Parts: sequence; structure tokens; C-alpha cells
Amino acid sequence: MEKFNRFLYGFIPGLILPALFMWAYLNQFYPGDLTFFEAIKELFPSPLLGKLLMLSSMPNMVFVFVFYKSDSFKLASGAMVSGLVYFIASVFML
Repeated sequence: MEKFNRFLYGFIPGLILPALFMWAYLNQFYPGDLTFFEAIKELFPSPLLGKLLMLSSMPNMVFVFVFYKSDSFKLASGAMVSGLVYFIASVFML
């Protein structure tokens, strides 16, 4: 059970970190005065959302690298699997 919990300790932050990065990126660089969810709705039919998802998953790879170098392989695999969710979604939106 402890091994699975360590996987979840990497998986949950791995899902949250790209979403937080996407929120920060849109708040900083999106030229309109729309809210986060309205901006996502506006970007949805275009390939720009796929590119934004791919960009937002890059900080997650830093997260994976730090866990891998600290010999926390279950944490790194949890973060990698959660990053795959964003990569798969971005490929289908391109």
C-alpha cells in the first residue's frame, strides 16, 4: 500500500502543476480581460489550446527530473503518468 501511496504523491501534484502553470501563463500573457475558463472556452476549437497544453506540461517534466535524481522512482513515475495525460490531450487537439 505504501508504494501505491508514493505513486499518488507524484500523480496528484503532476496533475495540478500543469493546470496552475496554464492559469499563470494565461493570466500573464493573454491579452483579453476574460477569466481563465472563458479564455479556455475561446481557445477550445483552435490548435492553440493543444500547444498551450503541451507548454503547460513542460514544468511537470522538471518535476519528474527532480524526483528521478533524488531516487524517488515511484514519485517520478506518478508525475510522468500524469504528464502523459496532458501530452495525449495536446496531441489530439493539434
